[in-house]
Amino acid sequence: MHIASADPHVPPAIRYNYLSTSNDRRVMVDGLKLIRRIAAEPPLSEYVAAEEFPGPRVQTDEDWLAFCREAGDTVFHPTSTCRMGTDARAVVDTQLRVRGLEGLRVVDASVMPAVPSGNINATVVAVAEKAADLINVSG
Repeated sequence: MHIASADPHVPPAIRYNYLSTSNDRRVMVDGLKLIRRIAAEPPLSEYVAAEEFPGPRVQTDEDWLAFCREAGDTVFHPTSTCRMGTDARAVVDTQLRVRGLEGLRVVDASVMPAVPSGNINATVVAVAEKAADLINVSG
């Protein structure tokens, strides 16, 4: 995320970096190939008339990656971009304070160490409630 303008009303520029690492690309390609293999096995294959999307034209890893780039999207809210923790890779500590800066806390879904399996709303509310308690106690 980067500041896009000195004007505070201009939203930040956000780049999610999907498929930016070799691990991300490998996980996506391997996962899609696994789905295809599962759909081809009995008893599931009995219910599959044909693969419509992406279809049989996608065969190589390069084909799969091109498909990911073309059709990929997310239905999840961005999370875990400045995770909380105690290790050197954590951006905020367990009190939600940004490491290395005074007087700055992060209170949103970005502090989640991992993406929750369900909707993030309840988790964000819990983080905010905890932050309110921390800020009231410690200022």
